[in-house]
Amino acid sequence: MQNVRGVFSGLRGLLLVAFALGSGAALADGTINPAPRAKDWTALSRLPDWSGVWTPYITDQDERITRDPTPWLPAVAQQIKVMEQAEEDGHPRGLFIDCLPEGMPSWMLITHNAFEVLFTPGRVTLLGEMDGNRLRRIYTDGRGHPPDPDPSFHGHSIGHWEGQTLVVDTVAVLPQSFIAVGEAVGVPNNGDMHIVERIHLADRDHLHDELTITAPRVLSKPWKTTRIYFRQRARKYDIVEGVCLQGGMSGREDEHGNAIFVPIPQEDGNPVPPR
Repeated sequence: MQNVRGVFSGLRGLLLVAFALGSGAALADGTINPAPRAKDWTALSRLPDWSGVWTPYITDQDERITRDPTPWLPAVAQQIKVMEQAEEDGHPRGLFIDCLPEGMPSWMLITHNAFEVLFTPGRVTLLGEMDGNRLRRIYTDGRGHPPDPDPSFHGHSIGHWEGQTLVVDTVAVLPQSFIAVGEAVGVPNNGDMHIVERIHLADRDHLHDELTITAPRVLSKPWKTTRIYFRQRARKYDIVEGVCLQGGMSGREDEHGNAIFVPIPQEDGNPVPPR
């Protein structure tokens, strides 16, 4: 009986054991992603239902600018004021007009696009609709962060389940990746950023992402804020291919009759009207 109680001492313990034994756990021979076993797939059925497509609660995103004000360092706050004034005057300078990925944490903070979540043994994968279908891998197999990870736009994420909540720890985000509160308001994190997320269902069809962002080069203290997403199951919300660059290209034919794309002239990220 004591052993039974030990094994079934709560959902958190069960899930942590299942994923520690899952496809991402390192083996003695150094294998990082061994093949999942039947029980690893079975363990997935005990996770909360995050199926469907998730779309952002954009009104709440906008309100959070006031409700959860970003604790910018004084010098950074001055930069933000200039950006806000330019936006108010009708001359915003878009942060993402070069088609580089929005990266973390901006993807979760200001996204206007849908994403879906995939559960597989040893990881949780987020697939976004924009930027060539953005992708985040969150390793839930018990591994830690690499001792010297290569920085990337989305960073290196590891996670574990606390009951029905996925706790995600992200490091190694490129210093050029923005902390944005709008499409035209935000600054690069400039390095040493650390992001912790607590993602959970608030009710059947609302997913909450509670973020704590530590970025000592631009923030005066850790910034705590929440983003909310609606579950969509209708066909019209299915994820479609999104390619940032394609919006700045026009279909043409080359001298051989081949179908090609050519750049549309742009100014400040907007197409130049025909003259």
